[in-house]
Amino acid sequence: MFSVRGRGTARRLAAATLVSGLVAVGTMTMAGPAMADDATGAGGVKAKLGKLSKEESGGVEISEKDGSKWSVNGGLFNMQVEGGGSLFTYCIDLRTPAKHDFDYKEVGWDQSSLHDNDNAGKILWILENGYPKLSTKDLGEKVGVDLSKSEAAAGTQAAIWTLSDDVTAKPDAKDARKLTKYLLENAKKLEEPKPSLSLSPSSVAGKSGEKLGPITVNTNVASGGVKVAAVPGAAAGVKVVNKAGEPVTTASNGDEIFFDVPAGTADGTAELAVEATTKVQLGRAFVSIDGPSQTLILAGSSDSTVTAKATAAWAKKGVIPAVTVAKDCAKGGLEVIASNEGDEDWTFDLKGTSYTVAGGETKTIPVKLAEDEAYNFTITGPNGFEQTFEGVLDCETATPGPKPSETTPTTEPSTPASPSPSTTDGTTGGDTTGGTTGGDTAGGTTGTTGGGDLAETGSSNATPMIAGIAAALVVVGGGAVFFLRKKKATGH
Repeated sequence: MFSVRGRGTARRLAAATLVSGLVAVGTMTMAGPAMADDATGAGGVKAKLGKLSKEESGGVEISEKDGSKWSVNGGLFNMQVEGGGSLFTYCIDLRTPAKHDFDYKEVGWDQSSLHDNDNAGKILWILENGYPKLSTKDLGEKVGVDLSKSEAAAGTQAAIWTLSDDVTAKPDAKDARKLTKYLLENAKKLEEPKPSLSLSPSSVAGKSGEKLGPITVNTNVASGGVKVAAVPGAAAGVKVVNKAGEPVTTASNGDEIFFDVPAGTADGTAELAVEATTKVQLGRAFVSIDGPSQTLILAGSSDSTVTAKATAAWAKKGVIPAVTVAKDCAKGGLEVIASNEGDEDWTFDLKGTSYTVAGGETKTIPVKLAEDEAYNFTITGPNGFEQTFEGVLDCETATPGPKPSETTPTTEPSTPASPSPSTTDGTTGGDTTGGTTGGDTAGGTTGTTGGGDLAETGSSNATPMIAGIAAALVVVGGGAVFFLRKKKATGH
């Protein structure tokens, strides 16, 4: 499954995150409408959640503000990246069950429960200076004890929960408690890490004979490491260019690219798709695509496949639409941003209500949603324009209340549930936190942000490359390839 999902950005929306999507790059054609959700910008990593690692987890006692106590297992999650690679994450949403095999997407802090958390930068410091970024040997030397993987993971998770969920989290193991104390006492606020790869905005429009854009490349890939290519199937003459109108062969972070649509090109739409191989930076948040499931934060990454997409619509006259969707955690909902670069009114339906955008106008439409509410709606226009946006509003940590299933409320430390809050695959439950096997040799850095290199955690066998891409191109590590193809002239 690799449906087109995505998000664009609106520069004037300080707290908003635009919804666009990952592209179905497995084939050169696509059945059905363009799909979009609140993935990270127009792109980013998508990964499937694994289970709790017994080797890299341990018991943690949680003390709530009201004095109640309960026990849980804390440690690393392993996640398998769609298209290849592995991620290693901690929980930042303690009271919400994790759902095994749910798909997750990489997002910025403003699209997650960290959007209003003043300690988000300190959580990043803990990731940079805890396990597995630093080995058990190096961490043990810092706190004066011999740490096992279980103790190092539980100690790091407990420190994170203290700041992410406003609780007192105390590992059962005495040596792990020393690590938690060290991390909390020394944590400093760090800057939010860059996205792995995104394009903004995710949707542009204009008249044939113009350059449509700009579309900005945002990435942690090394300068000049983004490869650009046009894929056969685009309308004749349509290509990707820079501001000077020159065909693009490489791009870097911050570069602006455009759809160049020759004058006289028949009215239509096209897509630009991007794929890259890179390490995701520590501290990027991950939220569920499939339904309510706890929010995670990246602790390490192998080389992983990242994708992005942008769309363009053009015409000689009439309606020329573009749509992005802003996820605004501060306001608890979405903002649909509809623009019309044409010279006629554009009327469309959104969740049962009709809206009209005049030629040359941009209209922002608020869509109120409850926390954990799923959304799925389609916006249509002329010349085959059709975009479906779907996702889940996941902006808050769960509040204290009835204890999660399979935990044991207590006034004294108890044997942790294993796992907790609930243990099940698929859509009916999960672990409170989890992980994968890790290592004890590699070191890390202190007080700086960077890529997700691990202390010998390594990476799993990469998932096979999406069918079609492997036959079409070779993706060079750390690089990206842009694809351009024409969309059907009628609804998909």
